[in-house]
Amino acid sequence: MSQRLRRRARRRVTAVVVTALLAVPSTAWAAEENLILNGGFESGLTNWFANNGNATDSAVLTPTADAYSGASGVLVTNRATTGSGPMQDLSGKVQAGQTYALTARIKYENANGPATKQFFATMHYGGGTYTNLVSVQASKGQWAQFNGTFTIPAGQNVSTARLFFETPWTSTPSSDPDLHLMDFKLDDVSVLGAAPPPPPSKTIEVVGKLPGEHNPLIGHKFGADGFGFVHGGRVYMYLTNDTQGYAPDPVTGVSPTINYGNINQITVLSSADLVNWTDHGEIQVAGPNGVAPFTSNSWAPGMARKVVNGTEKFFLYYANGGGSSNVITGASPLGPWTSERTTTLINGSTPGAEDVAWKFDPAPLVDDDGEAYLYFGGGPASTSMPPAERFNNPKNIRAIGLGDDMVSTEGSAVVVDAPVSFEAGHVFKRGERYYFSYSSHFGGNDFGGSQTPLPGYPGGGQIGYMISDDPMSWPKETYAGVLFPNQSQFFGAGTGGNNHQSVFEFQGRYYFTYHAPTLNKRINGNTTQGYRSPHIQELTFNPDGTIQQVVGTYAGVDQVESFDPYRVFEAETLGWSKGIATAKVDGASAEFGAAAPNLVLRDVDSGDWTALSSVDFGTGGAATVTAKLRALSAGARVQVRLDSLTGPVVGTITAGAPSGEWAEATAELSGVNGVHDVYFTYDGPAGQDLVEIDNWAFAPGQAELPITVTAQPRCVAGKAYLAVQARNGHDLPVDIAMQTVYGDRAVAGVAPGANAYQSFPTRTSSIAAGSATIRASGTIDGADVVTVHTAAYPGLACTG
Repeated sequence: MSQRLRRRARRRVTAVVVTALLAVPSTAWAAEENLILNGGFESGLTNWFANNGNATDSAVLTPTADAYSGASGVLVTNRATTGSGPMQDLSGKVQAGQTYALTARIKYENANGPATKQFFATMHYGGGTYTNLVSVQASKGQWAQFNGTFTIPAGQNVSTARLFFETPWTSTPSSDPDLHLMDFKLDDVSVLGAAPPPPPSKTIEVVGKLPGEHNPLIGHKFGADGFGFVHGGRVYMYLTNDTQGYAPDPVTGVSPTINYGNINQITVLSSADLVNWTDHGEIQVAGPNGVAPFTSNSWAPGMARKVVNGTEKFFLYYANGGGSSNVITGASPLGPWTSERTTTLINGSTPGAEDVAWKFDPAPLVDDDGEAYLYFGGGPASTSMPPAERFNNPKNIRAIGLGDDMVSTEGSAVVVDAPVSFEAGHVFKRGERYYFSYSSHFGGNDFGGSQTPLPGYPGGGQIGYMISDDPMSWPKETYAGVLFPNQSQFFGAGTGGNNHQSVFEFQGRYYFTYHAPTLNKRINGNTTQGYRSPHIQELTFNPDGTIQQVVGTYAGVDQVESFDPYRVFEAETLGWSKGIATAKVDGASAEFGAAAPNLVLRDVDSGDWTALSSVDFGTGGAATVTAKLRALSAGARVQVRLDSLTGPVVGTITAGAPSGEWAEATAELSGVNGVHDVYFTYDGPAGQDLVEIDNWAFAPGQAELPITVTAQPRCVAGKAYLAVQARNGHDLPVDIAMQTVYGDRAVAGVAPGANAYQSFPTRTSSIAAGSATIRASGTIDGADVVTVHTAAYPGLACTG
């Protein structure tokens, strides 16, 4: 019934629109480009799919050689509804208030079909908003032409705009399929008009993560609901892509408030040291072109790994809005990703979840014995409970077992009786104890109105936690206290609101993730628009196993290891940055392999910079640095500096003349050894994009043992001799070999700080000027090193 009512409402609006269009055939339109891709189906079905706007819509699309022109068209068969037809997504291509010209060719040949049939080109703007754009009355067996213009109303929301072809709606098309559900062929589809102007730049021009600070994790984009996952010596952070809706005004720099309904991507970062983070870009999870197109949103991700039937798999769980949760499967923490399901994992049919208002925020746990669990839920408490209970113990979060395949559930969900709970349930294990953390609610009518919280229970927007010996048993008596106060307590005005957390163990320590709009605050001041950024703090425990309350800081966590520069690594690995953006490009990641997405630095302008924290060049130091880059502006260069933006320039990479091609450019370095922060500063013509950069690689110089040598001629009793000395300045023993024209000497195992000394007699009364060669052999960082020094000496004549 609801579909029928929606369809009828749609048709009433459509009639008005079509009439208006016919009344103004001279409407001007800008024939600037064809917004349809593969309109002639010469590339098969690329960019086309069967309309799936309603659950009942379905059809089979097949390439056919019976085309109006060219070698291919599309044949549409097995139509389940009148709206079941070929569809292309024009979201982001059309704009409200603009007029477009649409043409296409269509033909039907059904033997039992009517002599003529009307067909529509229709736009689906999301939800129940459908508008017929152009129609044609086709004669059976003949190609008919759509040829008309349409204007999108000025007030129409075009964030979703999907064009498809259909026959006129009827509530019961299956009652006469020959009349309503005939097969048809389509070819030569074209929508001509002005493409929308480029979207506002999302590049963040302020320094969002200050040098020396480690929170927020990144300063060039946003990300919320961080879930930390450790694999292969790296920490991966999976984030709700808050940047997806960020659209700052070009003049004011202020973006509209975040719209969660538009978010259908997950952002991925990773780090080996918790300070330098690699941007792996976004996973297109939901939406028409997503891994799981039967879902619309992707919020609050959770990640797990398990070997299933002998194959290692990675499972990314996410909230499909507030109504359900789902999971996709990856071959690695970076994908590639597939969906093993065609329906959501957690929804209204999940046993035990009937009273859960928001079936979202899925967080997985794989226990030591291989058993897996999922925690989910939140939102308003059930009105069947007394008001005080709705406030203090709303019982709105659930735990459920996962099947061995990790993409199904087992049994019935059980209540997690978390005090003052709201959302963001998460479980980690330490020893034999399980810790459940969650975000608390803010009160109000959804939670019983004005109520008195029980002593010790969380206040609004705090992270509480519980401790249990059983991952499926969470009575209110397991409540242990507040883990994290509201972030506004630490970061001030404009940073309040809800939160979402996770805990992970890395290199023997535990870490707590959370979000706060700190980057948004640095862009716009205390009036923020809800764009959140990921943070990490170390988590410490009391002797009894309870958690010491976390304090949020910009300082963040310590870097757990120095950065290794002697390899090819991604340029979008950032300790700090200013004014750059990142973008995916074709090809394999040089650091992470062919299966991983490859990103580059882009929107690099003069005065922008990127930096790495605590880079260890070793004793021998670096001789060169090489960048894989694409020059965009003549005169672009990259200066390499140590320790600060104004530090000494130790090398300059010249980008070269713009050619549109990727190339490698190398610079020699001087004085680069030991541990330093490294800044890449970008210089070139003002107001122009300078370069795109794919990756960096430093090459080591020849390591040298720190040996000090001298050679000095001397006289004794009228005879000359040569005194040669080598001092070991290394922290390990070295072997010294001395070579002179008067003889050789070898000294093994010269201790740190000690000298090797030898007098070489000449048996003459004078000595000519010359030099001695001293060869030192030892190890640096476990590698065998030989360092050769030459010590010159002057001539000397000895008198009686």
